[in-house]
Order: sequence, then structure tokens, then C-alpha cells
Amino acid sequence: MNPSPAEPSHQPPPQTAPATVYEMRTLSTDAERAEAVALVQDRQRWLSVRGLPIPARADIPAQFRDPQSVPAGLFEEGVLLACMIPQRTPRHGWDQGPCLFLSCFHTLPGHGDNAVQLITLWASDFATRLSLPLVRAEVSARDPLHDDPITPFLRRVIDMGWNLRGTGTGQHGEPVARLELIADRRPGLRALIGCQVQTPQPAPA
Repeated sequence: MNPSPAEPSHQPPPQTAPATVYEMRTLSTDAERAEAVALVQDRQRWLSVRGLPIPARADIPAQFRDPQSVPAGLFEEGVLLACMIPQRTPRHGWDQGPCLFLSCFHTLPGHGDNAVQLITLWASDFATRLSLPLVRAEVSARDPLHDDPITPFLRRVIDMGWNLRGTGTGQHGEPVARLELIADRRPGLRALIGCQVQTPQPAPA
């Protein structure tokens, strides 16, 4: 007896969750760290050509090569859009209180505002999951800020939710603008940004 042909299935195809568009993850391989170094160097050249300040007193690329550091990066379909070294600290040099500090934060030229907006969303949510109330970051800038070419950028990040906490000396000894963001739980964020970032190391004393 020959088997009869299989009846066509009328069941709907299985539903699969859509892949996240972006991913934040720890840069754990030599290749990823090298990509971060290249991004930092590209950003520093971009800033220099436009007469914008860069942290001249520190070798930022070397910090991404350092095996003791735990850098993280924002990826879009495998392309690195931003990199930083997240640090957890009970206090930061210019203010009291525990925070998630985004050290050595750089974005790929041509993707600055979009990458900063995504990092803003991720960092505020990540800090909450670490039971930290604040995110802090520094941007190389000259004082007074109203005469600095970076002023339009500062206005944009303030519109994204960051608070400007004045100016001072940065983590690497350069003049900076100080930025602070209130941590905020974002339950639906993982549909946009996947997160595979290790618990940050304590910031250097």
C-alpha cells in the first residue's frame, strides 16, 4: 500500500521574536578592542580637523588595549558605532554619590547624535539594573562654554536628558564639561538594544 500524500498544513508558521537592531556588549576579543582603538583614533582626527578639543594628556587608545580594562561597545549589524569603558564608582571626582561613569566615551564619526541617544537610553537603564541612581560622563571642552565650538553638541545632549553640571578638570587632566543623567528603568528597551555588558569595574581611586 502506497502512503497517501501528506495533507497540507493549515497551521500558521511559528512566530519568532524580531532581532534587536542594536547591541551593547563587552569588547572581549583582541579584534573588537582593535576596532575600538581605530574608532577612537578616527574620532580624534575628526575633532582635530574641526578645531574641537581632544584629551591630549592621555593615551585613550592604549586604555582600550589594556587587558585590565573592560570596555564596551554599541554595535549595529556588527558595525561598532561607539565605545567606552563603563566604571562603577561610589563617588566621582567632581561630585558625591554612586554612579555609572562612562569613561573614554567615543562615537564613530558621522553617527554621533544617533549613537549618543542610544547610549543615553541604554546607560540610564543599565545604571538602574546596577542599583545606581546616576550616570556621569565628561566631554572635552573649553571654558567659557558659550565660546566653545562644542556648545551645540551640549545643547543636543541636554535635550536628550543629560544635565550640565559645569566645567572642571576631567579624569585625564583635561578641561571638560560635566554631564549627569538620572537612571531610569526602560522595560521595553531590550527590543531595540540587546545588552551583553559585564558588571563594570570600580573606577580608579
